[in-house]
Amino acid sequence: MVTRTEGQIDDSLIGGNASAEGPEGDGTEATVITGVDIVINHHLQETSFTKESYKKYIKDYMKAIKARLEEHKPERVKPFMTGAAEQIKHILANFKNYQFFVGENMNPDGMVALLDFREDGVTPYMIFFKDGLEIEKC
Repeated sequence: MVTRTEGQIDDSLIGGNASAEGPEGDGTEATVITGVDIVINHHLQETSFTKESYKKYIKDYMKAIKARLEEHKPERVKPFMTGAAEQIKHILANFKNYQFFVGENMNPDGMVALLDFREDGVTPYMIFFKDGLEIEKC
């Protein structure tokens, strides 16, 4: 979990100098945001699923990823399908523990990322299907 202050502008960064004549605090107001850094950095939006609606979604999503892999990386199809099936069983067994997130454009065909916390109840972790991610070079 991270806490960030947004909206507060440091006068020294823009060459400003606070006037001794005016009242203090006429600048912008700061907003404090607390959350998981991946969610905040990538503007992920929380969504919700019932167990049945997630099963339907994940079945369609796996078909789409399998088709994409068959076209671009056929050697990844078998490992993906095996690993994904195991992970989906684990997800469904612990379904009530997860929060679900999608990209800020809310694309219904996109991946749904899952957020859970370790046994300590403090440390968050997210689950993504590797073969459903696209690599961006910075």
